Amino acid sequence: MRMWRTWLGVLACVGGAQLACTPSSDEDPLPEEPSQEQGESTNAPDASVDVAPPLVLNDDGHVSSPPPPAPQPPLPSIGFQPGFHQALRWSHYVGGVTTFRLRVPVARAGERLQVTFRAGDGNLTLQRATVAKAGVDGSLVSAPVALSFEGKPGFNVGARALVTSDPVVFPVGFREDVAITFEVRGALAASAINAFPGSFARAGTHALVTGAIGGEPFERSVGVASVHVEGPTGRAFIALGDSITEGYVDLRNDTRNAWPALVEAQLGVPVVNAGVSGQGFYDALRLMSDEVLAVKGVTDCLVLLGTNDLGEAGAEEQMETRMLLLVQRLEPFCRVWVSTLLPKEKTNYGAYDYVKSQRMSFNAWLRGGGTSTDVIDLESVMRQTSNVHLYLDGLGIDGIHPSTEGHRVMAAEVVRTLRERGDL
Repeated sequence: MRMWRTWLGVLACVGGAQLACTPSSDEDPLPEEPSQEQGESTNAPDASVDVAPPLVLNDDGHVSSPPPPAPQPPLPSIGFQPGFHQALRWSHYVGGVTTFRLRVPVARAGERLQVTFRAGDGNLTLQRATVAKAGVDGSLVSAPVALSFEGKPGFNVGARALVTSDPVVFPVGFREDVAITFEVRGALAASAINAFPGSFARAGTHALVTGAIGGEPFERSVGVASVHVEGPTGRAFIALGDSITEGYVDLRNDTRNAWPALVEAQLGVPVVNAGVSGQGFYDALRLMSDEVLAVKGVTDCLVLLGTNDLGEAGAEEQMETRMLLLVQRLEPFCRVWVSTLLPKEKTNYGAYDYVKSQRMSFNAWLRGGGTSTDVIDLESVMRQTSNVHLYLDGLGIDGIHPSTEGHRVMAAEVVRTLRERGDL
């Protein structure tokens, strides 16, 4: 029987932030936080990029549980559903007008699309944006089509605002690469890791350029939070997690190789990615409204969270409470699937024996039906038989993150489970 708590009496903060918490190093060491003049900040306390900022627990604060969202109405036969998504928690600042050309795979076929942009930690001015079919070198293979925003070519908004374009006729195929090019100045929301090869940034106004815009590679997801595509409706998944879900393997990644994208390719349905490097349950709950619930047309949620919460005294009980609250908030929005935590071969926060015990306890609770939701047992296909805290050879890279081959194994197990129990 489920027991829901109205108040979540535990907080987490991002490692490295000076907010009454001790930095953790459960994931790779982070570079120093860039200053605003350098162009980087984050609405989470840590602004580091290219690795997953670790989280630690902090019992001094309380966050009230908002009421769960109203159940979503039944999907129409034709409608907008997500083809691309990123939870853009960091911030990238440009002082002068700069053109970004982001090459993204869109996992939904249809005739019209909408693009949602997100501001960073400050005002954002977008003066023009276009969409086109993307080439691999930053060039376009179709003529750019202008986006509009309530009939205007651009917008000016404050910090963290989400702005969705008017629907535009733009036929797109399943998993087709789309180039979204936009001229902006100010603060743009951004992802933490490089995972979008073929994307570029260049000073000046270049949204209408059909060839490569030149400039410098900029392989973080920036500015573009979601792409929704209008077409026949069906199953559409969103994956919640940390760097393991976002797709961190090393300093150069490709979102197409992360396990959600591999599941998507095998099932032929959208599996958009709301993973955020470094997050634990607290940030997932705190920022759920903009990073998950704002995505239209989702039917299923895949949750792989908890690795960054391990290490504090009492973490296993607190993690169970947080997972139950997360499930409670998601259930009116989607069918929830939860995963066991992957092997963890080391820790720089807390005693390793304690971390191992917590992980085993949490996984046993999930397998025992603690959340009363469907369980995907990813640990079972990633661990060694003789030592469940170690990855199978070749499936891990640094003791915490799965390798590219590890992502393929994870995807295969997710697909197997969804086909077996998810009517796919």
